[in-house]
Amino acid sequence: MKRCSSVTMGLLVIALTAFGVPSSSYGQADAGWVTLIDGASGLENFNRVGDANWRAAEGAIQADKKTEKGNSFLVTKNSYKDFQIRVEFWASDDANSGIFMRCADPQAPTDKNCYEANIFDQRPDPTYGTGAIVFIAAVSPMPKAGGKWNTYDITVKGTRLTLTLNGVRTVDIEDSKLPSGPIALQYAAGVIKFRKVQIKPL
Repeated sequence: MKRCSSVTMGLLVIALTAFGVPSSSYGQADAGWVTLIDGASGLENFNRVGDANWRAAEGAIQADKKTEKGNSFLVTKNSYKDFQIRVEFWASDDANSGIFMRCADPQAPTDKNCYEANIFDQRPDPTYGTGAIVFIAAVSPMPKAGGKWNTYDITVKGTRLTLTLNGVRTVDIEDSKLPSGPIALQYAAGVIKFRKVQIKPL
C-alpha cells in the first residue's frame, strides 16, 4: 500500500511537471519582463511631474490628492518603442487616471502627445472613458473600473495598439502618430492605486 502511494505520488509529480499548472499572470517569472511597480516599491523607477501625493501605502503606489490645477504623473526614466505592459490597479468611482504611452514630451504628458489608456468612469463624454485610447479609439459600451481591482494588458507594436481590460479586448487599432517614448501613470482626481506594473520590450 505504501509502495502504491509512492508510485501514485511520483506519477502525479511527473504529470504536473509535464503539463504545468496555471499560475497568476503577474506572479510568474517570465523572461524579458521588467517590474516597475511591485506592491509598495517602484517609485525609484519614475520621475514625478506635478505635485500629486504619490506614496507607498497598503501594498500599492497610490495618490489621492494634488494642489496644482494640472494633472500629475509618474513618468518612467526609460523610453519604450514596442512593448507589452500589464498593470494591476484600483480606482475609486470618481477617479480620473490613465496609462500614457510613447509620450513625446515626458515633462508635460497629455492625451495629445501620448497614447492614453483611460481610467475614467465618470468622463463627461464616455466615448473615450475607461477602456478607450483617448481621441484615438472609442469604447462602447464603456466598462467600469471603479471600486475594485482591475487588470490592463496592453500591447503596442509598430502601429498596432491593443488594450484588454479584465480579460475583455476593448481596443484593437492601427495608429502611427507616436513612435516611441516613456510610460506615464496619471493622477487627476479621486483615488488611484497601482499594485503591479510590468513591461516587456518587444
